[in-house]
Amino acid sequence: MPHIFKPGENCWRVEHAERSSMLIDGENYFRAVRKSLSQAQQRIMLLGWDFDERVEMHDTVETPEGPLRIGAYFEWLLKKNRDLDIYVLRWDTGALKSFFRANGLMTLIRWYLHPRVHFKLDAHHPVGAAHHQKVIVIDEDTAFCSGIDVTNNRWDTRAHDEEQKHRLQPDNNDAGPWHDAAMVVQGDVARALSEYAEQHWQAAGGKQLKTVTARADCWPKGLEADFRDCPIAIARTLPEMDDQEGVHEIENLYLDLIATAKDFIYAESQYFGSTKIAAAIAKRLDEESGPEIVIINPQSAEGWLESEIMDSRRARLHQALKARDKYGRFRIYHPFTDAGTPVYVHAKILIVDDQFLRVGSSNFNNRSLGFDSECDVALDASAARDGRVAEQIAYTRNDLMAEHLGVDLAEVENAFGRTKSLIKTIDMLGKDGRRLGAYETPDIDAVEKWLADNDVFDPERADNVFAGIL
Repeated sequence: MPHIFKPGENCWRVEHAERSSMLIDGENYFRAVRKSLSQAQQRIMLLGWDFDERVEMHDTVETPEGPLRIGAYFEWLLKKNRDLDIYVLRWDTGALKSFFRANGLMTLIRWYLHPRVHFKLDAHHPVGAAHHQKVIVIDEDTAFCSGIDVTNNRWDTRAHDEEQKHRLQPDNNDAGPWHDAAMVVQGDVARALSEYAEQHWQAAGGKQLKTVTARADCWPKGLEADFRDCPIAIARTLPEMDDQEGVHEIENLYLDLIATAKDFIYAESQYFGSTKIAAAIAKRLDEESGPEIVIINPQSAEGWLESEIMDSRRARLHQALKARDKYGRFRIYHPFTDAGTPVYVHAKILIVDDQFLRVGSSNFNNRSLGFDSECDVALDASAARDGRVAEQIAYTRNDLMAEHLGVDLAEVENAFGRTKSLIKTIDMLGKDGRRLGAYETPDIDAVEKWLADNDVFDPERADNVFAGIL
C-alpha cells in the first residue's frame, strides 16, 4: 500500500490499474472516450455536472467512425449493439437549461421512450450544491475520471489556436482557447469507479442497473498507456446530508500531498479560493528549504458571480501568501496564446516532486472540499511496480509546461535539468506571445487594507474567513 494513501482518510479505495493515461485537452479526451464507447458490450455509465447531447466530438488528427454529435453517436451505438444499455446521470439544477433547447428536448424525449437509454436527473444533494464529478465507465473495464464534462465549450486542441472553427459548437459561440485534463484507467480501479457510479445512480433513485457480465477490452484503440501495472487511489467529496455522512477525502489528500512535498508542487486549477489549502501552502513557505509552488489559473474565473467572488478571494489569498513568501517560492501564472488571448484553465491537476500525480474534478475552492460531489484519481510512483512511473510523471509535467510556454518539450526538459526549478524554468523560457504570465493582484491597496483587518490564516477561523460556500 502506498504510504501516503490511507483508505477511509484521504481516499476511498486504492485499486490496481493495468493501464492508465493522461489525456490533455478536449480533442484528445473526446477521441479516447469515443473509441472506448465504440467497444462497449453491455453498459455505458456517464456521470456529470452537465451533459449536452448536441456536442460534436471533432477530431483534427483521425477520421472518426460514426456521427460526430454525442447524442446521435449514442443512438448509432445502440442500433449496432442490441445488448447495450446507456445510463446518463446529471446534476438536476444544471439540466434546467436543456429544457429550453428545442433539439435537446426532442433528444431527451426520444431517450425517455428508448428502452435501453436511462436518463436521470440527480437531485440527491443539499440546496445549492452540485454534482461536479465527471466519470464515464464502460463495461466495468475502462473508466474516465476528469474535469471535462460532455458539454459545450470543452473541446479544443492543444494548439489553442486563436481561430478554431470546431470550438463553435453547439451554440455557435466560441468560448475561446480552453485547457482541460482527464485520466483514463483500466482494470480493478475502473471496476471501483463503476461501483462509485452505481452508488450515485442508486442514491439518485435510478432504476435497477443492468449487470455487466462481458469481459471486453474497452481501452481506447491506438492509445499508448502512460502508466502500467500500478495502484491508483480514488478520492471523493460528498456533502453531509440527512441520509449521508460527509466525506472529505479530497481535502485530506490535498493537505497530505502539500505537506509531503520536498522540491516542488505544480498545480492547475480553475480557482484558487480555499483558505485551508492556502494555509497549508503558507506553512510550507515558512520553511527555509521548503518546496516551490506554482499554480496555473485562468486569468479570470468564468461568469459574473464566479468572477466577482472567486477573483476577489484569489487576490486576498495571493497577497496573504506573498507576505509569507520570504524565500520567493510561490507563483500564480496564467497561460496566453500567441495573440495574447487568455487560455481558460479548467484542468484540475496536481503534481508533487514528479512522485505523485492527481487528476479529477476538484478545484482549489471550498465547494470542492466539502459541499459538492467530486471525484479524483491519484497515483504514487513509489508504489508502482514499473520503475518508469516517476519518469512519466516528469514527462507529463514538462509537457504541460511546454504547452503553456509555447516551446518544444526538449526545451523545458533542458531548462529544468539545469535550474531544478519550475519558477526559474518559466522565467528562462518566457517570451512574448504564447506564454505564462505572472498573476498581478488587482486593486492591491483595497486587498491589503482588507488583509490588515482579517487574519486569513488564523486556524480558529480558517473555515469562516470568507462568507458563503464558494
